[in-house]
Amino acid sequence: MRRARSSAVLAMLLAGAIGVIASTQTWIDVTLDDGAQQTLAVPGAEALPVLTPLSLAALALGAALSIVGPVLRYVFGALGVLIAAFVGFGTVQILFSTPVSATAATVTDATGISGTDAVASLVSGLSLTPWPTVTLIAQVVLFAAALFTLVTARRWASGASRKYRTAEEARTATGRPHDAIDSWDDLSRGDDPTA
Repeated sequence: MRRARSSAVLAMLLAGAIGVIASTQTWIDVTLDDGAQQTLAVPGAEALPVLTPLSLAALALGAALSIVGPVLRYVFGALGVLIAAFVGFGTVQILFSTPVSATAATVTDATGISGTDAVASLVSGLSLTPWPTVTLIAQVVLFAAALFTLVTARRWASGASRKYRTAEEARTATGRPHDAIDSWDDLSRGDDPTA
């Protein structure tokens, strides 16, 4: 099941990375009815403010999933499902309804006019770039990876590799008794083997 863990980790990392990249890209081009027909670019982080923090959380989940034990695999899988659902829902709203509220911060910064109704009266046109669609696909991948984690986590190999084991766990894993060399190693670490 080593391949299952690797697949889940890579999919979560990929989805998180795409989300972070998408947050810096233009999602919506807004045309203002200000006489000059000025066009403003609305980045993903302003169109969907939770995109950056939740994408970073997905990256962290993916990285941590590679070393955690069985209980945390289920917790991280559930968190991945929630993140994908939350970001996916927000992205779907932007894709299918393109709310003016997603552009309000950018329009307010450019014009100084605030309030949903006032901003809506300034906007003469909205056009989406491909980035919301890319983000939605990334959230589907994250959702699938998190669900896959929940289904297969029990069959994964033990959480920590030999690199992360304590000396006692390593001795137990090798099955050999504690000998004089191990006692000297204990002394070197500051442990008293006679205590």
